[in-house]
Amino acid sequence: MTGRADAPVETTRIPVSADEQREIETFLFLEARLADESRYDEWEALVTDDMHYWVPAGPAEGDPTATLSYINDNRARLATRIRQLQTGSRHAQTPASVMRRLLANIEVLAVGDDGATYVTTANFVLYELAAQSTQELRVWPGRVRHTLRRVDGQLRMAAKVVELVTATRPQPNLAFIL
Repeated sequence: MTGRADAPVETTRIPVSADEQREIETFLFLEARLADESRYDEWEALVTDDMHYWVPAGPAEGDPTATLSYINDNRARLATRIRQLQTGSRHAQTPASVMRRLLANIEVLAVGDDGATYVTTANFVLYELAAQSTQELRVWPGRVRHTLRRVDGQLRMAAKVVELVTATRPQPNLAFIL
Protein backbone atom coordinates (compact mmCIF):
# COMPACT_ATOMS: atom_id res chain seq x y z
CA MET A 1 0.00 0.00 0.00
CA THR A 2 1.38 3.42 -0.91
CA GLY A 3 0.77 6.88 0.43
CA ARG A 4 -0.20 8.14 -3.01
CA ALA A 5 -3.65 9.59 -3.18
CA ASP A 6 -4.42 7.60 -6.32
CA ALA A 7 -3.59 4.21 -4.77
CA PRO A 8 -6.35 1.68 -5.42
CA VAL A 9 -8.47 0.84 -2.40
CA GLU A 10 -11.09 -1.69 -1.55
CA THR A 11 -14.62 -0.36 -1.16
CA THR A 12 -15.69 -2.66 1.64
CA ARG A 13 -15.15 -1.86 5.29
CA ILE A 14 -12.28 -3.66 7.00
CA PRO A 15 -12.84 -4.56 10.65
CA VAL A 16 -10.34 -3.01 13.04
CA SER A 17 -10.22 -3.12 16.82
CA ALA A 18 -12.28 -0.63 18.81
CA ASP A 19 -9.04 0.99 19.99
CA GLU A 20 -7.78 1.39 16.40
CA GLN A 21 -11.14 2.83 15.27
CA ARG A 22 -11.13 5.32 18.16
CA GLU A 23 -7.50 6.32 17.43
CA ILE A 24 -8.27 6.84 13.74
CA GLU A 25 -11.40 8.87 14.48
CA THR A 26 -9.55 10.99 17.05
CA PHE A 27 -6.83 11.72 14.48
CA LEU A 28 -9.36 12.66 11.76
CA PHE A 29 -11.30 14.94 14.12
CA LEU A 30 -8.06 16.67 15.16
CA GLU A 31 -6.96 17.10 11.54
CA ALA A 32 -10.33 18.67 10.67
CA ARG A 33 -10.31 21.01 13.69
CA LEU A 34 -6.78 22.26 13.01
CA ALA A 35 -7.67 22.98 9.36
CA ASP A 36 -10.90 24.72 10.41
CA GLU A 37 -9.01 26.94 12.86
CA SER A 38 -6.20 27.78 10.38
CA ARG A 39 -3.67 26.26 12.77
CA TYR A 40 -1.44 25.32 9.88
CA ASP A 41 1.81 24.61 11.74
CA GLU A 42 0.03 22.06 13.90
CA TRP A 43 -1.86 20.70 10.89
CA GLU A 44 1.36 20.37 8.90
CA ALA A 45 2.96 18.45 11.79
CA LEU A 46 0.38 15.70 11.12
CA VAL A 47 1.62 14.97 7.59
CA THR A 48 4.34 12.61 6.35
CA ASP A 49 7.30 13.62 4.21
CA ASP A 50 5.68 11.97 1.16
CA MET A 51 2.22 13.52 1.66
CA HIS A 52 -0.06 13.83 -1.37
CA TYR A 53 -3.09 16.18 -1.19
CA TRP A 54 -5.55 15.93 -4.07
CA VAL A 55 -8.87 17.65 -4.84
CA PRO A 56 -9.88 16.44 -8.32
CA ALA A 57 -12.33 18.32 -10.54
CA GLY A 58 -14.45 15.19 -10.77
CA PRO A 59 -14.27 11.64 -9.42
CA ALA A 60 -10.96 10.62 -7.83
CA GLU A 61 -10.10 8.08 -10.50
CA GLY A 62 -6.96 7.41 -12.45
CA ASP A 63 -3.64 9.19 -12.35
CA PRO A 64 -3.78 12.56 -10.52
CA THR A 65 -1.05 13.92 -12.82
CA ALA A 66 -3.29 13.27 -15.85
CA THR A 67 -6.54 14.44 -14.25
CA LEU A 68 -7.92 17.96 -14.06
CA SER A 69 -7.63 19.00 -10.42
CA TYR A 70 -8.40 21.95 -8.19
CA ILE A 71 -5.48 20.96 -5.98
CA ASN A 72 -2.79 18.34 -6.62
CA ASP A 73 0.01 18.96 -4.12
CA ASN A 74 3.04 16.92 -3.21
CA ARG A 75 4.72 17.63 0.14
CA ALA A 76 6.81 20.54 -1.14
CA ARG A 77 3.85 22.25 -2.85
CA LEU A 78 1.70 21.75 0.25
CA ALA A 79 4.38 23.42 2.39
CA THR A 80 4.40 26.37 -0.04
CA ARG A 81 0.58 26.59 0.12
CA ILE A 82 0.71 26.69 3.92
CA ARG A 83 3.46 29.36 3.99
CA GLN A 84 1.37 31.50 1.63
CA LEU A 85 -1.66 31.17 3.89
CA GLN A 86 0.45 32.20 6.89
CA THR A 87 1.82 35.39 5.31
CA GLY A 88 -1.42 37.29 5.75
CA SER A 89 -1.03 38.57 2.21
CA ARG A 90 -3.00 35.82 0.49
CA HIS A 91 -5.97 38.09 -0.12
CA ALA A 92 -8.37 35.26 -0.87
CA GLN A 93 -7.99 34.31 2.83
CA THR A 94 -7.37 37.68 4.52
CA PRO A 95 -8.93 37.58 7.00
CA ALA A 96 -9.14 33.81 7.20
CA SER A 97 -12.54 32.29 6.55
CA VAL A 98 -14.38 31.05 9.59
CA MET A 99 -14.88 27.33 9.02
CA ARG A 100 -16.41 24.32 10.71
CA ARG A 101 -16.72 20.85 9.28
CA LEU A 102 -18.58 17.74 10.25
CA LEU A 103 -17.19 14.25 9.61
CA ALA A 104 -19.49 11.24 9.52
CA ASN A 105 -19.55 7.61 8.39
CA ILE A 106 -15.85 7.10 9.13
CA GLU A 107 -14.78 3.71 7.81
CA VAL A 108 -11.49 1.87 7.43
CA LEU A 109 -11.27 0.54 3.87
CA ALA A 110 -7.82 -1.04 3.98
CA VAL A 111 -5.05 -1.94 6.40
CA GLY A 112 -1.51 -2.30 5.11
CA ASP A 113 0.35 -5.58 5.42
CA ASP A 114 2.55 -3.91 8.03
CA GLY A 115 -0.51 -3.17 10.21
CA ALA A 116 0.66 0.44 10.44
CA THR A 117 -1.09 1.94 7.39
CA TYR A 118 -4.82 2.59 7.12
CA VAL A 119 -6.98 3.88 4.29
CA THR A 120 -10.07 5.57 5.66
CA THR A 121 -13.06 7.27 4.15
CA ALA A 122 -15.66 9.64 5.56
CA ASN A 123 -18.42 11.95 4.46
CA PHE A 124 -17.97 15.61 5.33
CA VAL A 125 -19.70 18.96 5.17
CA LEU A 126 -17.59 22.08 5.53
CA TYR A 127 -19.26 25.39 6.32
CA GLU A 128 -17.17 28.40 5.29
CA LEU A 129 -18.03 32.02 6.08
CA ALA A 130 -16.18 33.99 3.40
CA ALA A 131 -15.09 36.69 5.83
CA GLN A 132 -12.74 38.42 3.38
CA SER A 133 -15.29 39.24 0.72
CA THR A 134 -19.00 38.66 0.46
CA GLN A 135 -19.65 37.32 3.96
CA GLU A 136 -21.37 34.50 2.08
CA LEU A 137 -21.88 31.19 3.89
CA ARG A 138 -20.56 28.50 1.55
CA VAL A 139 -21.28 24.81 1.96
CA TRP A 140 -18.72 22.26 0.73
CA PRO A 141 -20.09 18.68 0.91
CA GLY A 142 -18.12 15.66 -0.12
CA ARG A 143 -16.21 12.52 0.70
CA VAL A 144 -12.65 12.43 1.98
CA ARG A 145 -10.18 9.57 1.85
CA HIS A 146 -7.11 9.56 4.07
CA THR A 147 -4.11 7.29 4.00
CA LEU A 148 -2.76 7.24 7.55
CA ARG A 149 0.58 5.75 8.50
CA ARG A 150 2.34 5.23 11.82
CA VAL A 151 5.52 7.26 12.11
CA ASP A 152 7.43 6.87 15.38
CA GLY A 153 4.34 5.28 16.89
CA GLN A 154 1.98 8.15 15.95
CA LEU A 155 -0.57 8.30 13.14
CA ARG A 156 0.38 10.71 10.36
CA MET A 157 -1.38 11.63 7.12
CA ALA A 158 0.33 10.29 3.99
CA ALA A 159 -2.48 11.21 1.59
CA LYS A 160 -5.73 13.15 1.57
CA VAL A 161 -8.17 12.95 -1.34
CA VAL A 162 -11.21 15.23 -1.26
CA GLU A 163 -14.08 14.44 -3.63
CA LEU A 164 -16.49 17.34 -3.64
CA VAL A 165 -20.14 16.64 -4.43
CA THR A 166 -19.96 19.73 -6.64
CA ALA A 167 -16.57 18.85 -8.20
CA THR A 168 -17.81 19.05 -11.78
CA ARG A 169 -19.42 22.47 -11.25
CA PRO A 170 -17.66 25.86 -11.16
CA GLN A 171 -16.09 26.43 -7.73
CA PRO A 172 -15.48 29.54 -5.69
CA ASN A 173 -11.92 30.10 -4.51
CA LEU A 174 -10.32 27.07 -2.81
CA ALA A 175 -7.60 29.03 -1.01
CA PHE A 176 -7.67 27.00 2.19
CA ILE A 177 -7.12 23.43 3.34
CA LEU A 178 -10.24 21.37 2.61
